[in-house]
Amino acid sequence: IYIFENNIYYQPDVKSSSLRLTSSGKEGIIFNGIADWLYEEELLHSHIAHWWSPDGERLAFLTINDSLVPNMVIPRFTGGLYPKGKQYPYPKAGQTNPTVKLFVVNLYGPAHTLELMPPDSFKSREYYITMVKWISNTKAVVRWLNRAQNISILTVCETTTGACTRKYEMQSDLWLPKQNEEPVFSKDGSKFFMTVPVKQGGRGEFHHIAMFMVQAKSEQISVRHLTSGNWEVIKILAYDENTQKIYFLSTEESPRGRQLHSVSTVGSLNRQCLSCDFLKDQCTYFSAKFSPMNRHFLLHCKGPGVPVVSVHRTSDTAKFYILENNPVLKEVVFKKKSYKTEIKMLHIEDYEFPLQLSLPRDFTDRNQYALLLIIDEAPGSQLVTDKFHIDWDSVLVNSDNVIVARFDGRGSGFQGLKILQEVHRCLGSVEVKDQIAAVESLLKQPFIDPKRLGIFGKGYGGYITSMILKSSERLFKCGAVVAPITDMKLYASAFSERYLGTPSKDEITYQASSVLHNLHGLKEVDLLIAHGTADAKVHFQHSAELIKRLIKAGANYTMQIYPDEGHNIASEKSKYHLYSTILGFFSACLKEETPILPQEPEEDE
Repeated sequence: IYIFENNIYYQPDVKSSSLRLTSSGKEGIIFNGIADWLYEEELLHSHIAHWWSPDGERLAFLTINDSLVPNMVIPRFTGGLYPKGKQYPYPKAGQTNPTVKLFVVNLYGPAHTLELMPPDSFKSREYYITMVKWISNTKAVVRWLNRAQNISILTVCETTTGACTRKYEMQSDLWLPKQNEEPVFSKDGSKFFMTVPVKQGGRGEFHHIAMFMVQAKSEQISVRHLTSGNWEVIKILAYDENTQKIYFLSTEESPRGRQLHSVSTVGSLNRQCLSCDFLKDQCTYFSAKFSPMNRHFLLHCKGPGVPVVSVHRTSDTAKFYILENNPVLKEVVFKKKSYKTEIKMLHIEDYEFPLQLSLPRDFTDRNQYALLLIIDEAPGSQLVTDKFHIDWDSVLVNSDNVIVARFDGRGSGFQGLKILQEVHRCLGSVEVKDQIAAVESLLKQPFIDPKRLGIFGKGYGGYITSMILKSSERLFKCGAVVAPITDMKLYASAFSERYLGTPSKDEITYQASSVLHNLHGLKEVDLLIAHGTADAKVHFQHSAELIKRLIKAGANYTMQIYPDEGHNIASEKSKYHLYSTILGFFSACLKEETPILPQEPEEDE
């Protein structure tokens, strides 16, 4: 198939002519088989909204209708005499959302299209579709999620008749994470596996694997939990019916790592780690993929060493072949002056949180160093991990002798739901408190210069950075934000409402989480704001509203505009310019102030 002007066309083979499967498609209004902005960015996390059945005889697809969604205009400033604006539907918090329908078209014989209906309880309400997956040639599993994102229903639909049966319902007083997860089904459809939140004593809920068995006659479902503990199952990868094993990635060894495990679905649920002994001095963070018959798997080691990709035999994991071990990168990393990292655990409220420091190579605690704190880009993500990464901040560590800190406090992911969901209804408050507490604990160390603290964040990280700067008077000397969210009312409905509710009902919550009030804290700070004017995710409007209020408050700031660039600066020259700007800014702000008075020469010890 191909999609042209938001309609789906089917071409059985290269020589035959195309058959148009939909006719409702309209640029910017009705999307068939592809996602609009909201679905791509916040719900499906992909632009693809169509799914082939295994035998290629049926195609499931979404029709997303944006006709009532307010439009955002992105101006294009350069390259013409009169700037043009590009319109696209973008529902901000509380505004009209797109409506969505799920269809299946039968391509064997005359094309025939059938709508798969939502569960009865969702029929007259607003909802999203967050996952569609074929489990046989005629059956598909679908996840429906209400607009408030606290009720989700999993149905299995028989696409020959259009009948959908409800298999599992989840509810939460807060919000439901992991709504894209695809359940794994047995071949006959009598069993399926997915992760569900399971309470683990005082530590709250963690995601663990549950096996759902469908009784044929009564359609009753019995559940058996296959894993438990104060750790998370990240992803179910495969189910091998012959050996009756489930393969999955988890954080059992460490929340900062990812290892491949198997668990038996029968008997005493024997669990074993398949990746723990593989290159263990350089690999503790893996992803994996299984072959169609589960006889082999690809193991992708992502750190802490230079990444390695290998293929293994499932029955004997010690038999492997290395596909890629990045020798060129390895050599470059080895030759460059590199820094060392260490992790300290901080005790805040009732939790233990990881604080990672990147230290200059010749670090000694007899010297004083500047500190740069880097803030994460979204709730539920994780900055302190065993993943290999080299970014612009390593230049500061190596060339400017700056210590770089990363900290995962409340609101970060993969350490259980309790920690993640502490931010419910209070975005920008608990994260801010925890990050400030982390910096204050570092200031007790003799090697941190309290006069040279900097902070950086992008997108949501720019939002938290701004909130920290305005609430921590004079703690930081300087801060840089790239494309910062400044008000959740101006941001996407599915994101803001997940954490804060709707602006009409929760006005006070939205007010409290906005950067745009009480900006006195920003008066003393050296502030750099960088933003692309064609950012379709965090509109330039966010920075414009912030700057207007900074001027009103008499605060100083430096602004770096990237004309017609999006959320991720695309052109190589602009990218280079952005990184040079950020590095130059922090290098100047965090350099040691040379005393004016001539110093007495010190005696050698």
